[in-house]
Amino acid sequence: MDLQYSYHEPVMLSECLEGLNIRPDGIYVDVTFGGGGHSRAILEKLTTGKLIAFDQDPDAAKNAEALNADGKLVFVAANFRHLKRYLKLHKFEQVDGILADLGVSSHQINTPERGFSTRFDADLDMRMNPNIEKTAAEILNTYSAAKLQKILGLYGEVKNARTLAEALFSSRHNAPIETINDLKQILQKYAPRHRENKYYAQVFQALRIEVNDELSVLEEFLTQVPEVLAPQGKLVVMSYHSLEDRLVKNFIQKGKFSGEVEKDFYGNEIKPLISITRKPVEATEEEVKRNPRARSAKLRIAEKKQG
Repeated sequence: MDLQYSYHEPVMLSECLEGLNIRPDGIYVDVTFGGGGHSRAILEKLTTGKLIAFDQDPDAAKNAEALNADGKLVFVAANFRHLKRYLKLHKFEQVDGILADLGVSSHQINTPERGFSTRFDADLDMRMNPNIEKTAAEILNTYSAAKLQKILGLYGEVKNARTLAEALFSSRHNAPIETINDLKQILQKYAPRHRENKYYAQVFQALRIEVNDELSVLEEFLTQVPEVLAPQGKLVVMSYHSLEDRLVKNFIQKGKFSGEVEKDFYGNEIKPLISITRKPVEATEEEVKRNPRARSAKLRIAEKKQG
């Protein structure tokens, strides 16, 4: 099976590898295996080292099986919010680098029945892990108008979130909102003219984040990173929207998600990571032309403090 054919070209591959600063005998983690693009490149640099790859999507598990890794790959079929637990289970106390490429894979978007894309009609699913219960349809048909407004405004940054939430709430009393086309028929009445696709994308992003609990997952993952990284170990995170990037930035800069950085008795900042990238790294124009998915990517790199 050709991984690159089935999945997207990995975004900012050389920048990610440089950020991880791979040692051939090191222990590395890719918490978003997907099509294995980044993982394959990491494995090529390892001799006696190991790569632990996480992914909750059954399609990713098939790709891991197809990757001939000479025993250097340990695949974990789980959400990366369980990072510490599974590393411990596989007897890895500390690792030399962790890579997270957040967001939905092109493969998931291009598989119509997964319900991630506005380009196809399908059931409103949007689950990255098909074994979880909550779907986008369930959210649209059971949440209160106030709760719908909150997720549309917060996760989708939808300007008319209240109006749309009320429209969705009243519409479902006539007929349930079950398919992508059902939803789009409602959205098109409220979308700004000539900017319909952007509006649809914002609403879909909000639903997807809620279905998969993405921001909580990211927070839980980040809080475990300092404990599992070895001193001078590297954290490399690529995010695709401002909500994720803000969490990553705050955690690297302050050791927490809000408020001011804490200081010890002597005025030294108490934070486990040192930021390597002052500003987020962005893809080159050439890469964006070749791979449009890279356009919104922001890459941040941090290192765990010594001692």
